[in-house]
Amino acid sequence: MRPPLRFLTCGSVDDGKSTLIGRLLYERSLILDDQLANLERDSKKFGTTGAAVDFALLVDGLEAEREQGITIDVAYRYFSTDKRSFIVADCPGHEQYTRNMATGASHCDLAVLLVDARKGLLAQTHRHANIVALLGVRHVVLAVNKMDLVDYDRAAFTRIVAQFEAARAALNFLSVTPIPMAARHGDNVCRPSANMPWHDGPDLLTFLETVDVEDRAARPLRFPVQWVNRPDADFRGLAGTLASGCVAKGDEIVVAASGGRSRVARIVAMGGDLDRAEAPDSVTLVLTEEIDASRGDLLCDPRHRPEVADQFAADLIWMSEEALFPGRSYLLKCGGNCLPASVTEIKYRLDVETQAQIAAKKLGLNEIGFCNLALSRPIAFDAYADNRVTGGFILIDRASHGVAAAGVIRFALRRAQNVHPQALSLDKARRAALKRQKPALLWFTGLSGAGKSTIANLVEVALARRGVHTALLDGDNVRHGLNKDLGFTEADRVENIRRVGEVAKLMLDAGLIVLCAFISPFAAERRMARELVARDEFVEIFIDTPLATCIARDPKGLYQKALAGQIKNFTGVDQAYERPEAADIVIGADCVEAQQAADSIVGWLDARGFLAPD
Repeated sequence: MRPPLRFLTCGSVDDGKSTLIGRLLYERSLILDDQLANLERDSKKFGTTGAAVDFALLVDGLEAEREQGITIDVAYRYFSTDKRSFIVADCPGHEQYTRNMATGASHCDLAVLLVDARKGLLAQTHRHANIVALLGVRHVVLAVNKMDLVDYDRAAFTRIVAQFEAARAALNFLSVTPIPMAARHGDNVCRPSANMPWHDGPDLLTFLETVDVEDRAARPLRFPVQWVNRPDADFRGLAGTLASGCVAKGDEIVVAASGGRSRVARIVAMGGDLDRAEAPDSVTLVLTEEIDASRGDLLCDPRHRPEVADQFAADLIWMSEEALFPGRSYLLKCGGNCLPASVTEIKYRLDVETQAQIAAKKLGLNEIGFCNLALSRPIAFDAYADNRVTGGFILIDRASHGVAAAGVIRFALRRAQNVHPQALSLDKARRAALKRQKPALLWFTGLSGAGKSTIANLVEVALARRGVHTALLDGDNVRHGLNKDLGFTEADRVENIRRVGEVAKLMLDAGLIVLCAFISPFAAERRMARELVARDEFVEIFIDTPLATCIARDPKGLYQKALAGQIKNFTGVDQAYERPEAADIVIGADCVEAQQAADSIVGWLDARGFLAPD
């Protein structure tokens, strides 16, 4: 018997994906009598096809799916024939649920891409084709469905196949097998159709039973450590699932990131010790020497080692309602690693219909982009084309903890391996001791006209009288030099704060108290600035002046222009300001005088030991 096959059905809305799987199970007599009776009853209640049995209802299990006649979540079904066993993922076609479709595709070896014979290739068809290609699916069945609705016209089938052939060149599929079918009636699903004698290829099931897919065990050893198993002082094992390759007792292994070497003394499995294990076995490896290895480390063959870097280029499928802007911090999860990371540059956005590479400053929901990423520390990985487990990752929103993107690594950025921190004789603590002060980053945020710059300036003057060494970075001033190339779009505002945060960090390393006065309207960017420095060094000061007061002041006449439509993307008018939820100091809600506000900030710093006594 051939190895099990994991495949998915995908395509646009109402192309017949769920119906196809239901019919496939029905034809193989895999639906029990009581299930069939329930299916006939539900078909009368929810059915959308007009047939006595709506096979789509067999896999559309959610009430919302049945009521709307669409698939929302990924539904998995298991079945087998005399020749092979199968795991099939029925994926949603609606654009809103693209993230669910990508999840299903990431585990599959083959995709059945359905196309409605009446409609041809749609935008969502192209999007799904790009996603399955991106996620390493190399074999595709182009299932041209609903041929009964075009009178089994061979020309309609040939036209769609030709259109897909023109689009597949950039998708790097190893094979594309076109099959005309009418899933509702079973044509070419499990047996050749008498209605389409002109089709000389296989029916769907015959093809699925005989297609060869990649054997993961044939690739180099990759063993991501998921857990250090130490039930007592006499046993220490590294538990995980082999992502690829095989391992045997006595084999030499190496920890990819650190270079620590050892040999395999035991391979412990559920049923007892093994002499050999291969992907995708889950085992515990006991080593001859207790080398430093823990969750997140990657064990490999010393002769075939992965990349180790803190920067790489990757393709991203953006899954969040909130757009991606370079510079924002996310959590990157790759194997057992979970660490801060950010997109440093969007190289281009992909047009899924034309394959055109379009310049972009952001990525929106369901868009695909090629990006550079930087991580907080180096990790071990492979290119996704070489290993789908060690080359795939997700980005997690740090505020909502939702999945923001799925990513596949293309290659390490060489500069990541050639640039290393320079060890310096003087550190921040020594520089600060010379100044008899504690470094701090005072981050003033609030609406335009709130009084940030005025109060920050008065604070610096007061600190200077105390002999404190300071630096003041003001929003307007840095835009005359460092950030003069940036505008006021959301993407440019993110980059503005990223640059300022990095400069402030360097000044903090010099032992200074740094004052930054910026609107900084987005919570994500203020969080990014906070995370650049030590937790006790960042002081968020919210100048909470009401919008009406800011408009009444309007010292630069900006609100008047923004309200008249002469200035776009103006915070408080046509761009939102995200209020701090837990600022260290809140000033201005009661419209205190600027000098009084400055004195209270200096007093706050004095009470917490940032300043030397007078």
